[in-house]
Amino acid sequence: MRVLILSADQFEDVELIYPYHRLKEEGHEVLVASFKRGVITGKHGYTVNVDLAFEEVNPDEFDALVLPGGRAPERVRLNEKAVEIAKKMFSEGKPVASICHGPQILISAGVLRGRRGTSYPGIKDDMINAGVDWVDAEVVVDGNWVSSRVPGDLYAWMREFVKLLK
Repeated sequence: MRVLILSADQFEDVELIYPYHRLKEEGHEVLVASFKRGVITGKHGYTVNVDLAFEEVNPDEFDALVLPGGRAPERVRLNEKAVEIAKKMFSEGKPVASICHGPQILISAGVLRGRRGTSYPGIKDDMINAGVDWVDAEVVVDGNWVSSRVPGDLYAWMREFVKLLK
């Protein structure tokens, strides 16, 4: 499977790096997209190569989507193409994993109404206002969407996402 990660500078380092390597370990092709090709830097200084600019992404060429947290989603959600990618993939029922602030992109895409999920507690109100049945749990699976709260939930988040990809 081809998995796309949408992110930008100031991502939460482990929330991008862990799923990137965990999914590669499972044999998936994993690509990172951001505002432009090159390198993005996490909140704690780790760098990740960007394979594609948002404008280059064809969501039909990907089977699943990962939305890490940190400060990056605040910026990514302002990019029309990135939101369009997330909306299309989510709406088509492709597996989508979000953690921490990652659901902000899905909120902007308008796809969460009536869904059950979780996030970083700081955006709980945003999730509820977007129509999410917000739950304080390490991982919530609702159809094609796997959501988690914080880095401490990474193991459960990827465990459930990997199951969804099989």
